Amino acid sequence: MAEPESVSQGRGVGSSARKEEPVKVAVAGLGSIGGALVRSFAKGGIPGACLAAVASRSKDKARGLLADAGVDAPVLDIAELAGAADLVVECAPADVLADIARPVLGAGKKIMVVSCGALLEHPELIALAEESGGQIIVPSGALLGLDAVSAAAEGKIRSVKMITRKPVRGLLGAPYLEEHGIDIEGITEPMRVFEGTARQAAKGFPANLNVAVALSLAGIGPDETVLEIWADPKLTRNTHQIVVDADSARFEMVIENIPSENPKTGRITALSVIAAIRKLTAPLRVGT
Repeated sequence: MAEPESVSQGRGVGSSARKEEPVKVAVAGLGSIGGALVRSFAKGGIPGACLAAVASRSKDKARGLLADAGVDAPVLDIAELAGAADLVVECAPADVLADIARPVLGAGKKIMVVSCGALLEHPELIALAEESGGQIIVPSGALLGLDAVSAAAEGKIRSVKMITRKPVRGLLGAPYLEEHGIDIEGITEPMRVFEGTARQAAKGFPANLNVAVALSLAGIGPDETVLEIWADPKLTRNTHQIVVDADSARFEMVIENIPSENPKTGRITALSVIAAIRKLTAPLRVGT
């Protein structure tokens, strides 16, 4: 009897035998997440997908990154990405999400959104996706357990609480801190800098708390998901603790994310995007 083909890290069975056309992927934004994604394509690390195009505020920087990675892909304006790709991955600042997403969704295509906090400011994008047949995909990012939260939401979730602790430099410059005159640069002990809802956190910490919005969208919504944010000068990792109480289960999750070269973003966020792209064509898909 022939030996069964191996399954490695949930990446699929017999993927080399699949003949489908690769998913054409465009990357909008080439910071720590977009850059990691481009380099992954350069290594051939996403079977079933190919890099079709990139967009960046600095086209010269984009061309340099592509050259360094050994990737041959055009550098386009964001409005041109929808015509070049089946899937656009948004890795840009939150304030340009709508500009990237509208042409993609208007064309009935898919967009993977890293800056998911900005979706709360642009609910019309969800309506556009429904109307056009497009789709908005929010990857797990720096948060574990979204599958469990989504499953629990099929029943009744009574409460979701998240406590985020970050190194000081990972929170510097957040609009909420500046608006409320909260100075954290010189602190020597942990300091709670925010307590409120995921919606409020998304507005006050747009570069920091996309994980809280993803959690809220998977569960009971941005106005019912409660959040604490702590600045901790002794930490070197971004730490998230989540407690969910539902009629199907009560569970707690803790993750300590190693920051990327951008202290506001964990290394695992880019890996989550890569894993989500891989799932689009994998013959074996693990997780809901």
